[in-house]
Amino acid sequence: MYDVTIIGAGVSGIFMAYQLTELHPEYKIMLIDKGKKLSDRNCRLGSQQECSCDVCDQYIGFAGLGKSEGKFNYTNDFGGSLGRKIGTAQSEKLMWEVDRILCSFGGDKAELYHTYSSELEEKAKNVGLDVFTTSVRHLGTNLSFEVFQNLYEYLLERIDLRFKTDVYSIEKAECFEVTTSTGNVKTKNVVISTGNSGSEWMYAQCEQLGLVPGPARLDLGIRVEMRGDQLTSILKDTFETKLHIQREAFEGTTYCMNPNGRIIRKYQHGLVMPDGQNKREKNAPGNNLNFTLFVPSFYSSKEEADNTAHQIIGGINRGGERIVVQRLRELKKQEATTSAILSSNSIVPSIDGEAGNLIDEVPNIYLRALQEFLDCLERLIGEPIDGETLLYGMDGKFYEAKIQTNDHFETKVGGLFLIGDCSGETHSLSQAAASGLYVANLM
Repeated sequence: MYDVTIIGAGVSGIFMAYQLTELHPEYKIMLIDKGKKLSDRNCRLGSQQECSCDVCDQYIGFAGLGKSEGKFNYTNDFGGSLGRKIGTAQSEKLMWEVDRILCSFGGDKAELYHTYSSELEEKAKNVGLDVFTTSVRHLGTNLSFEVFQNLYEYLLERIDLRFKTDVYSIEKAECFEVTTSTGNVKTKNVVISTGNSGSEWMYAQCEQLGLVPGPARLDLGIRVEMRGDQLTSILKDTFETKLHIQREAFEGTTYCMNPNGRIIRKYQHGLVMPDGQNKREKNAPGNNLNFTLFVPSFYSSKEEADNTAHQIIGGINRGGERIVVQRLRELKKQEATTSAILSSNSIVPSIDGEAGNLIDEVPNIYLRALQEFLDCLERLIGEPIDGETLLYGMDGKFYEAKIQTNDHFETKVGGLFLIGDCSGETHSLSQAAASGLYVANLM
């Protein structure tokens, strides 16, 4: 009989398992994942080739999305609603505990930086924008691998781990019985931490237990690639910044700002999207700066949200890896950008996209939000946004539909907990990991 069985070895599950071993070394703990251990995760998508995985190594397996660039934002301003769930002071305290743990396993090799600037905050407010601030520990892919491999080796000596394991059912009687492809598990408590990649499985399991998901959120937006020096005036004191625009019809927030970074293809949920890559991921930095302006929408169900994403982004993809790119100048004129125009553009695209007209491909609300945001941004930096700035359609960020949990992240089924993105409360690595610590502290 296990005391705790954690299903999903992403950051929330890993940090919960770690904390339980620290607080309760006597506990018998099982950590199960559908994917592979970290050293065996090697999806071809990482080198921009077609995925050939049965279970995609890019997103599933030990460390989950923490295996990618390992960007930990320590803030309640964005990245989820953990602060509203457990209190902002408690949330912040736990996120700094996450950082301490990361550093103890080698994460201190990446410098911590901060994005707060009172001067920028005041200037932004005067032009109709808000500034979200954070402290950041950006590990990068190589260091992220090292840190999570160290965590894996620590856990390997203290808990039971099963990889390449399918969980077929979770049943509750006097205890839980978890039926899996590698044998059944009896356990006092079950923690689901499968993240967005395991959402369909989670909803199916919860339905069997009488738990019904609520509304779902979906963020869609245009990824922008501009001159590397375009935002120098507001980035002189910080490596990046996160800006927010609020209007009656929409709101938008910049995401994943990458000075001297690149744009790469992101493969998720059967869709292909333009994603930002930090300059630290390559030996030589790029010449451009990129970010996405995400606009959130809310739907009655996760299925409806996903269908919307497939309709819009899938329509752009056209069954392949197509991404459409347009210059700001042509967008303002409501004209298509041609391949001939693109070939002589002063801002060289860092990704191969198809020249076209976003007006024909993207719902108007996202273009309107971007244009109003860029108008405000011009006033903030005190100069026009270069007309040769490139706009890519279309990026997406997916969220879980919330299943009701109490203040301890426990569902109506006693002993069944949802943490990380499964809770619908966290949308960042730092908040997901902190939710794992929080629930472990209460057990």
